[in-house]
Amino acid sequence: MDITDTETVWWNKVKEEVLQLLSSKENGLSSDEVKARLKIYGENTISKGNKNNALNILLSQFKNWLTLILIFAAIVSFARGEHIDSVVILSLVILSSFFGFVQEYKAEKTLLKLKKLIKHKASVYRDGRIVQVDSAQIVPGDIVELVIGDIVPADIRLIGSEELLLNESVLTGESMPVEKDHEAVIGKDVMISDMKNMVFMGTSVFQGNGIGVVTATGLKTQFGKIAESVKSPETKTEFQSQIDNFSKFLFKVIVLMTVFIFVSNVALDKGVSDSFLFAIALAVGIAPEMLPAIITVTLSQGAMRMAKKKVVVKRLSSVEDFGNIDTLCMDKTGTITKGIFSLHDYIDAGDTRDDQLLIYALICTSGISQHSEGGSNPTDIAIWQSAMSQKFRKKVKGYKILDENEFDYDRKRMSVLAKMDEGNLLISKGAPEAILDVTKYITISNKQRSVVFNTKKKAEILEKVRGYESRGYRVIAVAMKEFNESDAFPEDEKNMIFMGLLLFKDPIKETTVSAIKRFLDLGINLKVISGDSETVTKSISREAGIVFNDDQVVTGEMLKDVNDADFMEYSRSGVVFARLTPDQKYRIIRSLNYEGHIVGFLGDGVNDVSALKEADVGITVEGGSDIAKEASDIILLEKDLKVLVDGIEAGRKTYGNVMKYILNTISANYGNMFTVAISSLFLKFIPLLPSQILLNNFISDIPLFAVATDNVDSGFMKKPNKWNLGYIKNFMITYGFVSTFFDMLLILPMVYVFKVNTEVFRTAWFVESSISEMLVTFVIRTKLPFYKSRPSNWLLGLSGISIVIVILMSVLEIGVFDFVRLPYFVWVLIFFDLIAYFFVTEIVKKRFFRRFESGK
Repeated sequence: MDITDTETVWWNKVKEEVLQLLSSKENGLSSDEVKARLKIYGENTISKGNKNNALNILLSQFKNWLTLILIFAAIVSFARGEHIDSVVILSLVILSSFFGFVQEYKAEKTLLKLKKLIKHKASVYRDGRIVQVDSAQIVPGDIVELVIGDIVPADIRLIGSEELLLNESVLTGESMPVEKDHEAVIGKDVMISDMKNMVFMGTSVFQGNGIGVVTATGLKTQFGKIAESVKSPETKTEFQSQIDNFSKFLFKVIVLMTVFIFVSNVALDKGVSDSFLFAIALAVGIAPEMLPAIITVTLSQGAMRMAKKKVVVKRLSSVEDFGNIDTLCMDKTGTITKGIFSLHDYIDAGDTRDDQLLIYALICTSGISQHSEGGSNPTDIAIWQSAMSQKFRKKVKGYKILDENEFDYDRKRMSVLAKMDEGNLLISKGAPEAILDVTKYITISNKQRSVVFNTKKKAEILEKVRGYESRGYRVIAVAMKEFNESDAFPEDEKNMIFMGLLLFKDPIKETTVSAIKRFLDLGINLKVISGDSETVTKSISREAGIVFNDDQVVTGEMLKDVNDADFMEYSRSGVVFARLTPDQKYRIIRSLNYEGHIVGFLGDGVNDVSALKEADVGITVEGGSDIAKEASDIILLEKDLKVLVDGIEAGRKTYGNVMKYILNTISANYGNMFTVAISSLFLKFIPLLPSQILLNNFISDIPLFAVATDNVDSGFMKKPNKWNLGYIKNFMITYGFVSTFFDMLLILPMVYVFKVNTEVFRTAWFVESSISEMLVTFVIRTKLPFYKSRPSNWLLGLSGISIVIVILMSVLEIGVFDFVRLPYFVWVLIFFDLIAYFFVTEIVKKRFFRRFESGK
């Protein structure tokens, strides 16, 4: 029997029956059993095969409108009896499509390699002990533990739970957390939303913890069934949106000019069919049809460069936005600091080290209820490690955890109800101000004073806390009281006894100061967004080299009740933000986005998810929570600012190279288009045959594939570069005019002085327009004088080869394209025309950038 039979009603059975049906037990499966089940059920993934496989990528090359127009043109040529032209056009279509296929297929393989670097782990019982395994290796019958921040790795029937709330919006659309428990649900026909003892793949743990047995994996899960039939729309990045706008602009220009050229050629009696084929070929020739392939190749190579820097790109289209981040918001813990806390001291209100305080802190750790030493909370781990080194663990053997109120960002504390020989204790641990709010009594040197913990004494302790925080310590307070109930709730946290303070040290990383300087050198505004106290956040930020004034420090309290306009002003002017709630982090990111910034947010916790989704580029780390990784665009394999700044530099280089292709193509293509539009008015023949236009377009695009490997000037790297359609339009008009001017400088003498025949004219113009486009690449690729910026060897090599091919087309008189051997005087004209074009373009470039950047 298939133990994952979809007809099995798991929710209305008691846990013993569920375990029996799944041939499992509470301490999990053996390794051998897991191997056997993997062979039967396969890996726990929802992939139905790679949609971007080789066949689909190849077919996609023939689905764009430019290719379809060319195929139509080939059919028209064939119908007119021009069989050679028809074959030539089809050959160029096939060759161009194959070239695009090879590049895009390589890019897809690159992306698949990157995806394999991203792994989601799950806590699973194997061979009687809990281990971390790749979620893909989970099988039906596995016993899985779930804690806050986990993404549920499979469909699971709960067999134990504690205050468990799940976010099931991916399945139900309901944004409010849903309460779960492990008790059987009565009834067979139960809606998913009513299956309180079932948790489903893709949902996330909002609060509490649980343990359960896997009932379905992969495509048999509820999430898998949905994924089979529905494809979620992918949100476009800023760069993708701008590319779409650019494409619409180009389309309008192409249609307008194509219609003009067709009508003018017909009016000049050059034949309707000839004019039609010429107009179509010209439309294809001036359109940057290789733009998608060039962008894909450049992005994939950029992503691989980033992967070598330990930065993994989840979504290829986010690379440009990553490189152009102008505002980076980040927490301090684990990014500025090492994120490895050590317990420096534990003192009571009289500044005396108190062993009993450490015992209470040890009991009140998130690891107790998770059956692990300290869980994943870094301060709890530090408490455990300190207690282990001093052999304190023996002193807590008699305690039993009866209940737990987990930490949340409103209360800023957690508590546990612990059973001991002489009664029950409610112990709370958290932010000093949050603990002081619920204390009524105080203990000094283990002597409880049954007096009210007055306001003055609380103020003295808070002042002491600020002093420790100003020296870089993270301070946590502990309180307790006798509580002889079997359950505890957050509202029971009152009238407690203040026990003392825990002082933690989290030193900044050795690479932090240099990384901060590099961020500033890249023109990136830094904002530290922390849930920690104001004093400690300020202290660590200054130590890291972040410069700010006291009026640039914003606390969560200051943001609490302000209107949207004031909130936006705080977001704009603030540099250091402290004691923030998750919602306040989200609103800060949203405010910065609204003002037009490209915002990166680095976070790894459950409380960071909303901000990660809102940011233009969500960044997390490999060790972050599952839900944070799911919400992010970029994953750092090492939690270090140096890794992040390396990745941003690689992203910026990628963006620069994409822009080189766009600027080079539009300047050359639209220069040719303007030339054709003008020459059509006085030439008695079509300037270039359709096959010659397509060949020109194909050959001149070959070197541009090497743009992905090109070097980028240091000046370009020093500041974020936003997409500017106005800049691109001005560039197109300016350089298009220069290109047209030098085209006409060759055309007019050939027509009116030397009176060359049609074949010589077409061959000469083909040679000049092809070589000029490749030569001017070396001018346009940099704002510096061309000789001060070294291109990559690949760009030099492919350009040289392409120029030789163009020259050989004439020298060898390639008849299939109607090329002829050019007279020497024409070569002389072309040579001087190209030299003049190259250097005039260099002069125009200097003036263009000076004028544009000055805003005139």
